Amino acid sequence: MRTLSLVVALFALAAVVVGLRAQDVGLFLYAAAALLCAAATHRSAHISIFLRVFEVVFAVETILFGAAYLLEAVGLWPQSYADYALPSSLPLTVALFGALVYAVSHIPVVRAMTEIADPFFAERSPTTALIWPWRSFTVAQNRLAIAALVFLILINQFEVALAVRLNYFSRDFYNALQDKNQAAFWYQLLLVFLPFATVYIAALVIEYVVTSTFVYRWRRWLSAFYIGHWLGGGAHYPMALAGTPADNPDQRISEDVYGFIYGNGSGAGIFGYSITLLSTLTSLVSFALVLWALSSDFPLPGTNIIVPGLLFWIALVYAAIGTGLTHWIGRSLIPLYFRQQQYEANFRFGLARLREYSEQIALLRGETVETEGAMRRFRDVFNNYMSIVRVRKRLTAFTSAYDQMSQYFPFIVGAPLYFLGKIALGMLVQVARAFGQVNTSLSFFVTSYVGLADFKAVLDRLTSFDAAIARARQALDRAKGVTRATSPNGDLAVSDLVLNLPDGRALARIESLAFEAHEPTLIVGPSGVGKSTLMRAIAGVWPYGEGRIAEPRAKIMLLPQRPYLPIGTLRDAIAYPETAGAVDDETIRAALAASGLSGLCERLDVFDNWQMRLSGGEQQRLAIARAMIAAPDWLFLDEATSALDEASEAALYRAIAAKLPETTLVSIGHRSTLAAFHRRRVTLAPHTDAPATIAEPTPAE
Repeated sequence: MRTLSLVVALFALAAVVVGLRAQDVGLFLYAAAALLCAAATHRSAHISIFLRVFEVVFAVETILFGAAYLLEAVGLWPQSYADYALPSSLPLTVALFGALVYAVSHIPVVRAMTEIADPFFAERSPTTALIWPWRSFTVAQNRLAIAALVFLILINQFEVALAVRLNYFSRDFYNALQDKNQAAFWYQLLLVFLPFATVYIAALVIEYVVTSTFVYRWRRWLSAFYIGHWLGGGAHYPMALAGTPADNPDQRISEDVYGFIYGNGSGAGIFGYSITLLSTLTSLVSFALVLWALSSDFPLPGTNIIVPGLLFWIALVYAAIGTGLTHWIGRSLIPLYFRQQQYEANFRFGLARLREYSEQIALLRGETVETEGAMRRFRDVFNNYMSIVRVRKRLTAFTSAYDQMSQYFPFIVGAPLYFLGKIALGMLVQVARAFGQVNTSLSFFVTSYVGLADFKAVLDRLTSFDAAIARARQALDRAKGVTRATSPNGDLAVSDLVLNLPDGRALARIESLAFEAHEPTLIVGPSGVGKSTLMRAIAGVWPYGEGRIAEPRAKIMLLPQRPYLPIGTLRDAIAYPETAGAVDDETIRAALAASGLSGLCERLDVFDNWQMRLSGGEQQRLAIARAMIAAPDWLFLDEATSALDEASEAALYRAIAAKLPETTLVSIGHRSTLAAFHRRRVTLAPHTDAPATIAEPTPAE
């Protein structure tokens, strides 16, 4: 970046020298803007990677367009290409954009946006890409992402340049009509409009294809990033325990990630707005200079007072009034959109829960209550949506009126001059179109307000999701108050352990407890004293507490009361958390038979929601089959057979002992019949207004 900034600064100095010789004020303006761009480029090493791409593009264009400008100023531009000389405004424009990028990088909301966007452009892992008609190739993710972004920036600027050229075509075309000049008419139509319009259409098609591919690659990467960020390190579990404000993580990842990038297909995300805003600013500067030149000697209506660039100032005031009124009318949309997504997600989640627990609801005849609950959640959706409708009703009325007025406003301003014969019809049309382009650019906030409000709500949801993950990770870090060490003798020992609830209250206090290898142990006690919490702390997923746990160098597996069965084939459900290919069919069938599920052996490749298909007892049997396949050194069963009758439970414990003779078994249970399968019993006893403690361990009765 230092080298690039130095080259830009040298071009600025060259522009000063040439400006002194040519007495060209435009060169001095370019030099000043280039120096600002050089300073911004030098400092851009400290800004967002996403914005740095724009900074580099503008710095390079400042050099290239500046070189063309200087060549023309000193008379070295080829005469055969005189019609293709760049307008003097172009190098000035891109230099100012370079300074502007650095300035906006310090705005807090822009920083929040780029903190989410930057990891994609910093990722160096390899990825495969295909550019027609060449073969696929492998390249670093960040290189491909940056190359695609640069291409899309350049093609948007190219489209603006074509639009400016077509604006001049409209002047010459309508002048030919007014003059009844048939030769000029057909020349403009066939040799100017047709080729430029063809190139413009081709550019739009290419831009669409590249944009679509780029956006979905970005969405794929960012979705994987958030899924890993949420699930990685177990952050999802303390988030669920603490009831964080980041509700519905599924929505954050499935909808908000795409909304952040591209507005869920509407083009209203960070990519759409950054490219659109760039195109808007480029169009603004380009057409503003055209409009300024066209109205350089226009008098104020009804007077002889000449105001340089009159139409530009009128467009500026007109757009400023429209922008202010738009924000005043629609300022409440951002919080309303935020709540709407929350209410929609709550309603959708409630319906998903109904599907998941349909059997329990049917058995309890709870349909009436569930219907009322679902409609109560929908009332939140409806009421908030109607609030949005009320605001958007006023906003639509204003923006529609503003848009209709904008179409004819430049004709109203320019018509008196046309009727006086001071300008031709073609120039009037050119003025109107240039005014329309400038007004559209200045009115970007007006026309995009609804989308911007929705985007700000998406940004707030993602930043709150990031904050919730950060808090969960902090809770896990605080759980390092529970220090973990390697047991020297192969046993599992707990000392000075305090288990807290998420609100900080102490649930249990365990001064000393040791589980000996190969000694089956049963943990008993009333519900709610912290038996399951103790197991979670041993497993390393409970973040609230402090103390010391010494664990052996061994494979530890914990089975909760309610197993998790992923949607997929039965083979996937049994092998989880391993992949199905990691376990052979013979091993799976043997485990199913040992756990009492022989009837499922022929359904291994059946795809289903097995959580819904299997009964509670069958789900617990399948979880035991998983344990038999995994063959852990230590197996903790947290009421993992409670859905079975006593005879079936006993048979399953005998199967565990037979299949896993070297596994140390630790169980939580309430049935007295479990004592026969454990040599030791540990009681967690409650106390009034005090945390539960371990009673003296005794042999199992």
